[in-house]
Parts: sequence; structure tokens; C-alpha cells
Amino acid sequence: MPHVRVDPGKCQGHARCLVFAPEIFDLDDEGYSFVPEEHRHREQMTEDLRLAVANCPERAIVVKED
Repeated sequence: MPHVRVDPGKCQGHARCLVFAPEIFDLDDEGYSFVPEEHRHREQMTEDLRLAVANCPERAIVVKED
């Protein structure tokens, strides 16, 4: 089961992840992406999540298998 998070030290606020997977990612008050707690554990690696990872310019999205 994939676990998704955004590395806050790398995210620059481009929000491309929201374009590809708005059901997973959200923006904080300063415009940086994060994954709300209820969306961190995914059933599977979906195509929209793959696209979000592939299109993050800073490679800030971290996906680990539990």
C-alpha cells in the first residue's frame, strides 16, 4: 500500500501535483503542497499519482510502499 507525502523542504509551490491529482494533494496557507492525513495511504499507485510525481519539478513528492 503506497504512502504519499510531500517533502516540505523541496516543495516550491508550483502546484502541478494538484493539476494531476487534486483528490490527493492540497495547498497550505502559503501555497505549498501537502497531503492531508486522510489521503496519505493509497490503495494502489494510480495513474494520476504517477503523473503528479513525474511532473513535480523539485521531485518533492515521496511515495513509499508500506
